Amino acid sequence: MTISDPQAFPFHETDELILEPEFEELRANRPMCPVRLAHGEPAWLVTRYEDVKTVLGDPRFSRAEAVSRDEPRTRYHRGLSGNILAFDPPEHTRLRRVVAKAFTARRVEQLRVRAQAVADGLVDAMTVRGAPADLVADFALPLPVTVICELLGVPLEDRTRFRLWSDALLSTTRFRPEEVERYADELSAYMAGLVAERRKETRDDLLGVMVAARDEEDRLSEDELVAMGVSVLVAGHETTASQIPNFVYTLLEHPGELSRLRADLDLVPQAVEELMRFVPLGSGGIARYALEDVELSGGVVRAGEPVVASNASANRDTAVYTCPEKLDLTRQEASHVGFGHGPHHCLGAQLARMELQVALRTLLERLPGLRLAGTAEDLVWKAGAGVKGLQKMLVTWDAA
Repeated sequence: MTISDPQAFPFHETDELILEPEFEELRANRPMCPVRLAHGEPAWLVTRYEDVKTVLGDPRFSRAEAVSRDEPRTRYHRGLSGNILAFDPPEHTRLRRVVAKAFTARRVEQLRVRAQAVADGLVDAMTVRGAPADLVADFALPLPVTVICELLGVPLEDRTRFRLWSDALLSTTRFRPEEVERYADELSAYMAGLVAERRKETRDDLLGVMVAARDEEDRLSEDELVAMGVSVLVAGHETTASQIPNFVYTLLEHPGELSRLRADLDLVPQAVEELMRFVPLGSGGIARYALEDVELSGGVVRAGEPVVASNASANRDTAVYTCPEKLDLTRQEASHVGFGHGPHHCLGAQLARMELQVALRTLLERLPGLRLAGTAEDLVWKAGAGVKGLQKMLVTWDAA
């Protein structure tokens, strides 16, 4: 192990949408920085766009190796041995192929009408109750939860339960390790029960498709089937639910860009991409482990060493983006890595894009003058979570 004198990472315990200033210096002068992860393991942190893409996409870096390390965010995988996030190709490719058709651009566009109806219904309820409203509880969370529940075939009335389970599985320090394991067991048992129901009664939902793949084509083991359902349920709503209020807050902090978007709502798809680049959802993801020596721009990663790739830092790389610290909804530069890169590129990226587009357009069309109810000091931010975001965001708007 050549990683010496590591500094604590994350650099600051900030839960707000701030990319720590250290990243700018690291990209310029120390693109491979020795860090000590929250669970104690030394690792390399890479911050440049091309290095991040290499670590995420090069088969010489393994995600599966993380499961054997003492990383809290992978610990629950040990009781959920079929989790797609714990595999490298070709096993990962086989698992991903089972559900990939549910998330194609064509299939997602078919879901847009339903997502729009859900969004309109949520705004209708907000306007009936009147301002202020909690954008998180009243809109940002129920929109993607409803869509993913219907797509997967999970009863919507159980959303309070799996919301707790999701929070635990995605936490960094908010839950104790034994709590994470207990909630993972509960969610696995819950999903196994839904699988058993599909075997008794075939249904035309994604869980039914996965059960058929297990029983008819024998492409999924029992553990893989349950774990895939858990992964789709958790990942299918969490990031989008966080990014909707994150995006609104960021736009409110940039009134010029917000005015530009309000004047031309056809910019919404492009705005979503720029906001995905600009908003730092997290400082760094789960480590990859080098299977052999690999040279990056900052030096050589030796076989067996862990590397954390910071997507948020890569999205601010001046070698790729002009004035990356500026929010520019008309930006036409390289693709961001907000949804990741390589084999583990977000399976539901197209679904998330569609939901974010529907959410932004609906809020700006239906709630004129949307703004914070109170000040920034009144916002409640998540703490000890794997993704940054708002836990409570009170908003108001102009009367029609």
